[in-house]
Amino acid sequence: MDCHCTRRSFMKGGALALLGLGAIPRFLVRAAYAQGGATRPKILIAVFQRGAVDGLSMVVPHGDPSYYGARGSIAIARPGGSQGSLDLDGFFGLHPSMAALKPIWDDRHLALVHACGSPDATRSHFDAQDYMESGTPGVKTTPDGWLARGLQAAPAPGPSPFRAVAMGSRMPRTLRGEVGAIAMGSAGDFDVKQGMAGMGGGANARVGFESLYEQGVKDILHGTGRETFEAVKMLKAAKLERFQPENGAQYPRGKFGDNLKQITQLIKADVGLQVAFADMGGWDTHAAQGNERGQLASRLTEFSDGLAALYRDLGDRMADVVVLTMSEFGRTVRENGNRGTDHGHATAMLVLGGPVKGGRAYGRWPGLAPEQLYEGRDLAVTTDFRHLFAEVAVRHLGIPASAPIFPGFSTNPAKYPGALV
Repeated sequence: MDCHCTRRSFMKGGALALLGLGAIPRFLVRAAYAQGGATRPKILIAVFQRGAVDGLSMVVPHGDPSYYGARGSIAIARPGGSQGSLDLDGFFGLHPSMAALKPIWDDRHLALVHACGSPDATRSHFDAQDYMESGTPGVKTTPDGWLARGLQAAPAPGPSPFRAVAMGSRMPRTLRGEVGAIAMGSAGDFDVKQGMAGMGGGANARVGFESLYEQGVKDILHGTGRETFEAVKMLKAAKLERFQPENGAQYPRGKFGDNLKQITQLIKADVGLQVAFADMGGWDTHAAQGNERGQLASRLTEFSDGLAALYRDLGDRMADVVVLTMSEFGRTVRENGNRGTDHGHATAMLVLGGPVKGGRAYGRWPGLAPEQLYEGRDLAVTTDFRHLFAEVAVRHLGIPASAPIFPGFSTNPAKYPGALV
């Protein structure tokens, strides 16, 4: 079978095959950057807590007099006891299962934005996630995601197929668009043979693929002949596994920890990554939610241990990295009859990294008294998620403030939460 591939299709689709090789060797990327005069890119890691995390247990407003009266058996104890929340500022505290993040808060590289969320009133997981990832609350017809639009307007660090990577078998809504993002379940899932199979297979396909592969490296290196051939061999020999966790970092077992570990490997390999996306489910706690222990506590342990491991693993590289967590909405203030919580409105989002003005809570707290609740049952939204996302996009990724990241919505810098330098 003849190979009918083009160089364009190789550079777009064949990037999956490159992933199986582990990563482009650092010297290739450095050479590419040198050609364009670029420096190491700023990196955003977006983490979606799918299922609507209970922000009132994740970041406990222990200073609000109405909190404990509304929460019954699922309330997180006040700071001070062996199982109490971890006080942050005298008003908010972390769930005790999130102890791994407390040192990062103390080092002022972790901030929180509470009462954050969407102005749309939907309580549908599907719709709310779609709106948050598209960046257009209430609009179901938006064709692309806010991160894809943002990257189109951002300065590119260099010619790399790894500019935007999503960990998972499907491309998340937020990266769908013209940016050329890659979705991967695992770096080990892809190899050169699979890349050729995706282009038609067969002996002729192998020759065609290798020719395109070589030409793609020429485009990066601007090299010729034997030098390019040697570069191809080095690409085939490269393995992400050579980048093991550093600085005593220990990732939690499971998909979430594995995904974060692979993101750090891509960062260490200097492949030109600008945006990485990962998600974690299990937050829809309608029954048996638990308090300091239980179902939610277990998820929060895995979540915080993963973020802390990434932070420790990257070390000095965190100066160029921001981690942004998000969830489609929060949960009801009052405990339900099944010792859980139902779909709510606002929640808490975290911002972590070197450029973060941490050790602070941002946003206006609306209060939990009955007359202060949204629709009489939920934490009210006082920070539109688009203002937070826009701040990260503009101040960290360098996207122009005038770029239409959120169609029909004006992201005034004066309304940013202020969590980034």
